[in-house]
Amino acid sequence: MAANSQAGATISQVAKEEGDNSKGSTAAQMQSNLTRERNAANATSTIASKMTTDPSSISPSDARTLQSKTTKAQGGAQPEPGSLASQAASLASANEAGTTASGGQEDTVPLTSAEQSQLDREANFEKQAAQVKGKLDADPAGLSKQEADAMHSREQRAFGGTEKGGLASQAQSQVAENEGVKK
Repeated sequence: MAANSQAGATISQVAKEEGDNSKGSTAAQMQSNLTRERNAANATSTIASKMTTDPSSISPSDARTLQSKTTKAQGGAQPEPGSLASQAASLASANEAGTTASGGQEDTVPLTSAEQSQLDREANFEKQAAQVKGKLDADPAGLSKQEADAMHSREQRAFGGTEKGGLASQAQSQVAENEGVKK
């Protein structure tokens, strides 16, 4: 709690120094970032608790909420493969499909072709995301247009859209920057 009051005091000090706390001001942006971080922490705590105590209760809505709040707190960056948000998404898919997430053993209801297709699309997204993230971190200039386009396509297919500021957007921005440098 001390960190929260210290952050609030810092934001107040910045607002006083600026003489303005209207939308877009530094103080307003700081407050917005702090709120996003708190929202992500609350969602993480809630979902982590559910995953520990009753994993079968994790729903797609829980997973989407956690992914959204985490993405916003990270400034638009998609949660990495293996993160709590990714684990929640996998668990929610398995719960919805009627299988267990541990070991992929069938529980009582076999997957329909549509459910399996969705799981495959999400797996393809995770694989492409890991590859693109690795390139963005290690060699951003080496990222190709085909890789960025594939990232966009995989995210679109897996989730029905792309996240503003997400990994696909970052990849496409990097490619545009790379092409601008080459010309």
